[in-house]
Amino acid sequence: MATQTHTGSPRPVQGAQVVSRVALLLRLVGQNPAGVPLAQIVRECGLTRPTVHRLLASLVAEGLLDHDPTAGTWRYGPEIFVMGTVAAQSYPIEDLARPSLHRLAEETGESAFLSIRRGAETICLLREEGSFPIRSFVLHEGVRFPLGVASAGLAIMAYLSTEEVDGLLVQDEAFIERWGEQHSPDAIRAHIEQTRATGYAVNPELILEGSWGMGAAIFDRAGRPTWALSLTGIEPRFRAGRQPYLGQMLLDEAHRITQKLQHPAR
Repeated sequence: MATQTHTGSPRPVQGAQVVSRVALLLRLVGQNPAGVPLAQIVRECGLTRPTVHRLLASLVAEGLLDHDPTAGTWRYGPEIFVMGTVAAQSYPIEDLARPSLHRLAEETGESAFLSIRRGAETICLLREEGSFPIRSFVLHEGVRFPLGVASAGLAIMAYLSTEEVDGLLVQDEAFIERWGEQHSPDAIRAHIEQTRATGYAVNPELILEGSWGMGAAIFDRAGRPTWALSLTGIEPRFRAGRQPYLGQMLLDEAHRITQKLQHPAR
């Protein structure tokens, strides 16, 4: 907690900048379970290469990261696994969602996912592969998307207030360059309205050509859209005639999880 000066203004907490930088690096490394190269981390974090390397090496020394010198990649270390195992006991969502992901993948043949909202992003937590042999590989555990970019984020945004949506749709040049005009504020608002009309979100190859996704929101005990289930696959599997079937399955499973979260004794 920040301390107060004699004028009443808060003073920055000593070391807060280092903590923020470490947290950012941990999030970037977590985007790919197989490991992330140093050049990518430097490019995405905006820090100098020597600073990034020094911080990463310190995290390796603490067991929070592992470094593969042959591949030149950095990935989560054993201490992260221990922390995650302990923290998981306080967040039952994964255990509740696994049966739903299994049913979705088994019934549809598509890949099913659970994502969580963290601030202005969604993060993929779980995946269940379907039986259909051709898959989309846009989504995987650890990958992050801005809210409104993928179907999970659209499903969540559809249940936010107008004021919150407006605040999330403030885009800079880097966002537009990375995600394209198909993710302009007006385009995202149009998808949100469509999602509100049907209850489920549809991502018609907005991220990668030929890759489609659909999503439905899961609500916490306070009624906030905090997670989302989604299905991804290739365009022929997500044509208009099949969307109501896939959408209803997503809504049914999302409702099932929501009920268990809001009424855990049942």
